[in-house]
Amino acid sequence: MRILELSLRNYRNCKDITLNFGNLKTLIIGKNAQGKTNILESIYFLSGLKSPRTSTISDLIQFGQEKFEINAQIEKNNTNIELDFSYNTEKKREVKINKVKSGVKDFRQVIKTVLFSTKDLLLLRGTPQDRRDWLDRAISQIYPAYDERLSKYDKIRIQKNNLLKNEVIDETLYDIYNEQLVICGANIIFLRKKFLKEIEKIAYVKHRIISETESFSLNYTCPEDEIEAISNYLKRELGERKREEFARRQSCVGPHRDDIEFKINGIDASKFASQGQQRTLVLALKLSELEIIKEKTGFSPILLLDDVLAELDEVRQNYLLKSIGNDTQTIITSVDTLLFEEEFLKDVKIYNIENGRIKILEGASA
Repeated sequence: MRILELSLRNYRNCKDITLNFGNLKTLIIGKNAQGKTNILESIYFLSGLKSPRTSTISDLIQFGQEKFEINAQIEKNNTNIELDFSYNTEKKREVKINKVKSGVKDFRQVIKTVLFSTKDLLLLRGTPQDRRDWLDRAISQIYPAYDERLSKYDKIRIQKNNLLKNEVIDETLYDIYNEQLVICGANIIFLRKKFLKEIEKIAYVKHRIISETESFSLNYTCPEDEIEAISNYLKRELGERKREEFARRQSCVGPHRDDIEFKINGIDASKFASQGQQRTLVLALKLSELEIIKEKTGFSPILLLDDVLAELDEVRQNYLLKSIGNDTQTIITSVDTLLFEEEFLKDVKIYNIENGRIKILEGASA
């Protein structure tokens, strides 16, 4: 799976640019706030129709413009596929595959990506929402129906929250919402725990290679693993915290409140791990995410590295770059080329971006 060409129109600060990805490795260099991250964001957006930086799609429209457009040429299974997405200020979107209007579900399945950014390095000390977002994005690339389950759960939860804000709460309707949340929530938790078990096995090995002596593990809020046991757990929790929900006027139980605990040598990494230890753990997780998506889908996802190398020491930089398979297309952003060895740059296509305008550097690999 490869992206061959990307065109952006009125996407954030990218007025009208086109990039040709002739190589498996592409480097986009430029100072901060010039548009490097916007390019990676647009590629990531195509894989799930969600931005990692905003939940409001209209934020992606360049200031003063009426709509943005993304066009991408993809090679998959020796077949060329064209993707088109546009969104305007009236909140109307148009989604096409090979110039034919498409459903969102089919569009999302064309390409897979793994984004590794400086924000990810803060995963352990971020909020529970940050960790849930990472987990949900990763799972969505493997299980197409997962996003639909999340959406359904959120709709029911919002309805329940609206009910809890009433002066007099209809307890019969409250119980109905809880029954629906248990069914939907148990499915979400089951898939989360299934994915975490798989990624833990791979990440444990990768983490050990970098750290040499340390071992890592993770725990999810819900202690149960099977659907029925998870459902019973949610029912108990909802029953025990009913009065709390009435008092706080919001839903306090379910996957929207869950968290992941990371441990190094049995100690809570979010509280006691050094910056280097945390970065080793996140690096292991991201490389494991890449491997799992390839294993489950049969395609190596596009790896997007957003200014992350500058935040890693030489040992972790080398491990990351050497861990990328020859079949993995990698698009990297950086302030300059100084972090990269001359040997690495031989096979890399290099672009420079300034104020949303892009040009290929002379002498860069074609």
